[in-house]
Amino acid sequence: MLIDNIKIFFGNLLSFNDKFPLLFTQFYFWAFFALVFAGLTLLRNKIMLRNMFLMFASLFFYFKTSGLFVILLLFTTLNCFWVGKKIDMTENIQKRKWFVFLGIFINLFLLAYFKYAYFFTSIYNSLFHTNIEIVNYLALWANNFTGSSYFRVDNIILPVGVSFYTFQSISYVIDVYRRRIEHVSNFFDFGFFVSFFPGLVAGPIIRANQFMPQLYKKFFLSRRQFGIAVFWILNGLMKKLILSDYLAVNFVDRVIENPHLFTAFENLSAIFVYSLQVYADFSGYTDIAIGVAMLMGFYMPQNFNAPYKATNPGEFWKRWHISLSTWLKDYLYIPLGGNRKGKLRTNINLMITMLLGGLWHGASWNFVIWGGLNGLGIIIYKFWRKFTNLKRVWVMLALFLLSLLLFVIFPLPAFKIALVWTGMICLGVSLSYLFINILKKKPLPRINRAWSIFLTFVFITFTRLFFRSGSNLDPAEQTAHAWNTAKSMLNQIGGAWNLTQIPEIGNTYKWVFLLFALGMIIHWLPECWKRWYRINFTMMPIWVIGIVVVAVVFLVYQFITADLQPFIYFQF
Repeated sequence: MLIDNIKIFFGNLLSFNDKFPLLFTQFYFWAFFALVFAGLTLLRNKIMLRNMFLMFASLFFYFKTSGLFVILLLFTTLNCFWVGKKIDMTENIQKRKWFVFLGIFINLFLLAYFKYAYFFTSIYNSLFHTNIEIVNYLALWANNFTGSSYFRVDNIILPVGVSFYTFQSISYVIDVYRRRIEHVSNFFDFGFFVSFFPGLVAGPIIRANQFMPQLYKKFFLSRRQFGIAVFWILNGLMKKLILSDYLAVNFVDRVIENPHLFTAFENLSAIFVYSLQVYADFSGYTDIAIGVAMLMGFYMPQNFNAPYKATNPGEFWKRWHISLSTWLKDYLYIPLGGNRKGKLRTNINLMITMLLGGLWHGASWNFVIWGGLNGLGIIIYKFWRKFTNLKRVWVMLALFLLSLLLFVIFPLPAFKIALVWTGMICLGVSLSYLFINILKKKPLPRINRAWSIFLTFVFITFTRLFFRSGSNLDPAEQTAHAWNTAKSMLNQIGGAWNLTQIPEIGNTYKWVFLLFALGMIIHWLPECWKRWYRINFTMMPIWVIGIVVVAVVFLVYQFITADLQPFIYFQF
């Protein structure tokens, strides 16, 4: 009996279960990390063996997260390793271009096949009035090769984290071509770079020129680094399990799954709460990833810098998902021409970058709309900041009157929302003009900044309506369902409001709104305050840090839901 139980235990340990992927929020991950860390300490000064060990540990982690898609990860690694070597060892410019094209094409083809097959097929069917159905040819070939029917041929499943490690691999190929870095001569070193498990499935996107030099350094972990690493791990766990999961399960998911069953106030509140939820979820993952990597002696790039402190959409994208924003800038926006070819071309390049950035997040028109709205916001602000105060007043007054006219003629919810939005901005710029040009007084800088932050947060939040409605859906039905969800929420928000219901709703969801308010207050704290309590945490004695860890784990446990919520960006 004991032997049978041991066999079952190791069978489960070494097999993949799609219902129980290996997540940072599970005990099994921390048991896995403890074993990896023990192996790392034994091999810390044997660099080649250490990198080999960490590569295989990372591949096992990905297998427990995505099953046989680990083969796709290995193929991507082999392809980019070979292409990078060929590019670096070839002097002929035409051959170098051919190899870089081959490396990029193979990566993008695999990404398009697994992520965008349904999207592209639906577009083709709509344009040419056909009824083509998806066939998973890779699964079909695998079944024919093995003589089995193990793989489903009528469905294409999106591998976890494929967008992240694909972009990471493409950046390596391009940087080798540009001679920014030399090719990696050891396959295991390169495999470790691509598959490094803390950031493998949800980023941040690591650049080879930042990470590769670390592979050849001996393991070192100072007392201060240990404290900072533990802080980031605890910070990430609290963001994910206390903020993100609680807000999602107890409010956001309920409303967005059935928006027509909830009031206008609940729908509006849901998208604002979702803005905090998605930030806490994604930045929480990044915090844990950075902390885990730091415990192993490696450093990952910053991915968030208090994005909801941004005063305009452009600044927001310098603070949000920084590794993706800089990737798109360096490998898409600048190669397109950047801002070097006139204002019109600059804005076109910017819009193309944001549209493709939206499409990177998901194969749905909702994500394209979301990216386009962000691009439009950045472009409009570039013009807006050059306007005089009087011109701003006249522009917003004209837009407000236009929204009013449209709403009177066509009383649609979207025009009602536009009327409120333009009216709010018109009031703000009118008051600013009154103070500066008539009363000869400047508004307090803090009030001006707070107003800009508020407007930016509202704008970003409303664009997220399209982002959230396209998430967590079957690719085959994603576009239609997402569009209907977004439309239903807009209709509810722009529909009739019953203000007498708000106190009752506030009481019903009091813990949700209190947690939301607390999360935003912490987010808006001055950076010097946050740096102060991080440093003081690292300076505490080890035994005190241990007590804090136990207390945080106990607190987090109280918020854990029956089913752990997967990280939102796993789907990308």
